[in-house]
Amino acid sequence: MPMSCFYELPEIGQEAIIYTHFVVREDAQLLYGFNTVRERALFREVIKANGVGPKLGLGILSGMSASQFVSCVEREDISTLVKLPGVGKKTAERLVVEMKDRLKGWGAGDLFTPATDAAPMDSVGAMSSESAEEEAVSALLALGYKPTQASKVVSQVAKPDMTSEALIREALRAMV
Repeated sequence: MPMSCFYELPEIGQEAIIYTHFVVREDAQLLYGFNTVRERALFREVIKANGVGPKLGLGILSGMSASQFVSCVEREDISTLVKLPGVGKKTAERLVVEMKDRLKGWGAGDLFTPATDAAPMDSVGAMSSESAEEEAVSALLALGYKPTQASKVVSQVAKPDMTSEALIREALRAMV
């Protein structure tokens, strides 16, 4: 988790929703966590940039908030980006060039801009049942289930207006 997300976690014992990004490499399986869908989406865009991997992406989002990063890219503020750990002048310039087009319309209601910066519990249930099913299947795949098995079970237990969390819970119960 980026440090900016880590510090925003609730107190011990309280429920927290973490949006994850799973990376499978030849030598490792890595799970990255974020407090909001917006932060995870930005992380996914950042790691698409040439020469930026998950470790550097995590460092960037640890050094500044998602909004601050977008602001730096829009203003072409390379000097601020260079201050981030692991970001040199060439990487900062590449980030600005590659991310400028990807981050256009950040505040125009696209996937980066949910109703609030921190996704409330209600917004999780507001996603379409199709995307909730996709997210449930992805979660089961991350847990090691086969793709055909995961999609079959999720489609069997799916009911209209079920959240992805409820779908995952019911799918796991059905597999036991």
